[in-house]
Amino acid sequence: MARVARPKCPSRSWPLRDRLLARFASAERGATTIEFAFVAIPFLLLIFAIIELGLVFLVSVTLENAVIDSARTIRTGEVQTGGGTANTFKAALCTRMSWVGASCTTALTVDVRTFSGFSTTGAALSSNRPASPCWDPGGPGSVVLVRAYYNWPLLTPLLQTGLQSAGGKRLITAASAFSNEPYSDTPAATVTCPA
Repeated sequence: MARVARPKCPSRSWPLRDRLLARFASAERGATTIEFAFVAIPFLLLIFAIIELGLVFLVSVTLENAVIDSARTIRTGEVQTGGGTANTFKAALCTRMSWVGASCTTALTVDVRTFSGFSTTGAALSSNRPASPCWDPGGPGSVVLVRAYYNWPLLTPLLQTGLQSAGGKRLITAASAFSNEPYSDTPAATVTCPA
């Protein structure tokens, strides 16, 4: 039987520091822990980024559904005949987005404008958020464009770099264009909205 050569132990004459370094270099017990430490941080960042991206999509879908549902009250004339205002309409939108929390009223901007026809709404849809929002729900038969803008805060550093619109927040937009139903014979009052 062949003898297996045993690794040489450091000489007792070596200083204690060298013996400790040699023992640390040959140790393999913590290798898995160190490998996990290298992989854990990118893995956790990826998991948090996926969760946050999912939340951005969830807020986007929630805002879109809230705009469609709330815009129906304008389309049917409920807002106009009931004396609805921009604040009550915004409150109705926030009620439909209740899971977002109390920050909805400060983070949400609503712009409601009337147009002469559907072909003229395209330019408004392609433009950025207006500096001063308008409230013009129109009257019977009016072509109305409802736009809502929500500032959603981003927490994951990598998503802040790629998704942020301004100040570490993502601007989420939803719009709905429609023609009001002929709910009465009274024409709407003229409202001049800023460009």
